[in-house]
Amino acid sequence: MNQNVWPLFQLRVTTPKLELRYVDDELGFELAKLSTLGIHDPDFMPFTAPWTDADSQTIQPNTMKYYWRCRAETEPNHWDLPFAVIAEGQVVGSAALAATDFPILRQFETGSWLGRTFQGRGWGGELRQAAIHLGFEGFGAKVAMTAAFSDNAPSLGVTRSLGYAVNGSSRKLRRGKSAESHSFMLNFDEWSSRLRRSDISITGLDPCASFLGLRE
Repeated sequence: MNQNVWPLFQLRVTTPKLELRYVDDELGFELAKLSTLGIHDPDFMPFTAPWTDADSQTIQPNTMKYYWRCRAETEPNHWDLPFAVIAEGQVVGSAALAATDFPILRQFETGSWLGRTFQGRGWGGELRQAAIHLGFEGFGAKVAMTAAFSDNAPSLGVTRSLGYAVNGSSRKLRRGKSAESHSFMLNFDEWSSRLRRSDISITGLDPCASFLGLRE
């Protein structure tokens, strides 16, 4: 991939346990394959859009379409940045940061998933800290947002462990039925005073500034 034409391919966040790498086509194919091996129990759906309900022949091309669409729609007033989560030398999941009107609002939302075989190792909390570090330390955000269904205990556990404040609840359609979703927010001052870490590094950020509207 040509990093001069699309500098986001250089963007990485590194912690002692894992790394977030902006998704290029090679990483996208790895994530597409991983998603077909299972992300959640088939009887449970953690996502508002039930994209994992499809068969593998559908999931894999749809996953690539999503990554290509994210790139095509990237501009300062709207971006959705997908990252591959790399741990122990392999792709174990995905994390994403998204924002609308970021130059004015200075807020972003995170979402993530891990392959089922890689869950329960503490990587969910670590990748979330990497993502919010990028948003606050790298992008200069003031607020981080996230949401999860009320029965998504792993996601809610990570969110609460990091000190997010409850920001309301709503009903959302999930597999054709109504389900309760909780929203949370974490402001910069709270993150900076309690969660800011010196062992997380960001590389490749400066060339991406104009793409994302990061400079006030």
